[in-house]
This record gives sequence, structure tokens and C-alpha cells, in this order.
Amino acid sequence: MPSQRQTPVNSIVVPYEPGTASARLGRSGVVERWGAVDRTAHAPHIVAVPGDGEEWTGAALVTARPDTAYLKIVDAVGDVPAVVEAVVAHARERGLVQLKWEGWTVTPEEAAAAGFTALDPPLSQSEGAAGPAAGYVRWLDGDAVTAPPYYGQTTHFTCGAVTALVAQVHAGVLPREALDRRAELTLWRDATNFMACEPVGLGVALRRSRPSSEVTVHLDTDRPVMLDHLAPGDQEWRALLQSASRTEAERIGVQVDPGHLPLSAVRDAIGRQEHVLLLLSLAAMQGFEVPHWVLCHGVVPGAVVIDDPWANAATGDTWVDAHLLPVPDASLDAMSTMEPGGFRGAVTVCSTPRTLCPRSEPRTPDPESR
Repeated sequence: MPSQRQTPVNSIVVPYEPGTASARLGRSGVVERWGAVDRTAHAPHIVAVPGDGEEWTGAALVTARPDTAYLKIVDAVGDVPAVVEAVVAHARERGLVQLKWEGWTVTPEEAAAAGFTALDPPLSQSEGAAGPAAGYVRWLDGDAVTAPPYYGQTTHFTCGAVTALVAQVHAGVLPREALDRRAELTLWRDATNFMACEPVGLGVALRRSRPSSEVTVHLDTDRPVMLDHLAPGDQEWRALLQSASRTEAERIGVQVDPGHLPLSAVRDAIGRQEHVLLLLSLAAMQGFEVPHWVLCHGVVPGAVVIDDPWANAATGDTWVDAHLLPVPDASLDAMSTMEPGGFRGAVTVCSTPRTLCPRSEPRTPDPESR
């Protein structure tokens, strides 16, 4: 029998085991979805409201990406209001800031009655990740974060281009209808270091596509980056392209700040209504060491709110996880400390008229990172 733990509300939290869920719920459609993928990387567990004897009067399957500050309800069944109340108490007990709810079975009316707000449907979903048509969010402490549109990258390598485009739509300088696959691939083609986008090349491409925006690249190493997985010959010509991007940045006025960008500066930039494209590793959230671009666009106490253009369908991850995703400051700091050398790569974008954008003084580079 799995270990059980009581929450302050009359409920039980138990690790998810397919056999236990089937026996106690008997809802074939829901339970089959729960077991259709291996969710173990997202710590799946059941929050249940006990009934008489061994029966449950209701239950929810709850998951979350590691090192984040939210929980996601995949489904809630039975006495749904009581179950959601139990999940809220469980999330508060863990010090989390947000709940999500995938819209497989819940209606908009049920979600609203439980204090959730509907998320706008995604403009696209990342390759292979067919999530629900609807999703809902509830901020547990009343925090309000303005949501950008969610757009899932349509290839495995266009995350940088997508985050740049979503930032522009969120800032109101690019119409929502312009965010499509043609725009995604066009910006990627201008920014790519084949296949990924490195920070300076991304900043240069963004400035060329939006000359009115103030773009600053933050990169605290002068070595070529994101190349260690390649053979020496393939590293050499990509390094030449990165050098050419630095030359182009100087020519068109894109500042390359060689100092380390602290998380406090990320928060400050968001507070000025700027957007931060941040390079991080997916090792903590997804279990594999791959460099990846996300958009930092909101802050709440203790966490930075990001939009991630990629969802990992193999773990039950969907756009509902990736959209309006709160990540604790310490976790985001660790995720965005990149190897080799612990460098950080980011692009900050101020989309108000450039004459009104603050231009930061370059930080002193850390000699050990160079």
C-alpha cells in the first residue's frame, strides 16, 4: 500500500500508481489518459478526498515540472469542488504560487467556480505535444501576470526565434496574427548558428527585424558557445560565424555586455516592462542537458514567470505546463548557469521607442568565465 499523508483539508496525498487509481475511481477514460505516458519525471501523485471505508469521493492527478513553483491538475473527478479545495491546500502547504488545470474534462464554468482563469488557446503546440484544447490558471496569492500568447515551437531548433517573436507580440510591437511558422522560420534563418541560435546572433537578428527596439546581449564569456557537442571541424566554422555576429553587433549598435547578468537584473528588466530571452539547460526541468531559450516576462514573490516554447509529450508535459510557468529565482539561476565555465547568455529587449529605453552600463566581466 503506498504511503499516505494527510493535508490540512480532509484529504489524502498518495503517489500515483495506475492500479490504485483504477480500483478506486473506475473511470476508464480518465484513468487511461493518466497512464498513457510515463509521468514519473514530474512526480505524479493523487490528491484524494476520502469517503467511507476505502472509497474516495473524489481525486485529482497532480504533476509538475521539477524545480518549479506550481502544480498542475491533469483531471479532477468525483466531488470536484472538494478535490480542488484539497489541491489548493496541498499547494499552499508546499509554498507554491500557482495551480494549473488541463482542460480535458473540466468545463469553463467549473474552472471559474474554483477560482481559475481560462488561458488563451495556444497559437501552435510544439512538435509532437498534443495537449488539451483548453487550460486554466489560478495564482494562489492573487498575483497578476499579463500573459503573452502561447506559441509552441514547430521544430526542435527554433526556440530562440519563437521567444523573440512572442516578446514582440507581448510588447505590442508585432500583431498577434503575424506570429506564425513563416515568421518563426524566417527569424531563425537570420539568427541561427546551425542549428541553434547563440546569444549574439539572436540579438543581431532581433535588432535587424525590429530596428526600433533596444536590444542588449548579455554574455560573460568571449569564447564561442553552445558548440562542445560538435566535432572540432564543425566547431571551427560555427565559431567563425559567432565572431561575425559580434562584428555585426558592433556595426549596428547592439551592445554586448560582457558581465554576468544576475537574476536581480532580470527582475529589474521585467519591472521596466522589458523582456528577457534567457538561455538555460533543460537538465533540471526535463532531464537532459540541452541548451534552450525561454522568455522571462513576469515576476511574482520568489519566482520569475517564463514561457517555454517546448513541451515534452513523453512525460505528459503540455503547453499548460509551459505557459505562464513560475520558476523560483534560485532554480532559474542554476538552470541558466551554462557549461562550460558557468557562463550566462541572455538578450534583453526594450520595445518602447529606443530613445526612451535605459541603456545599461556594461558590467565588469568575471575573469574566470573568459
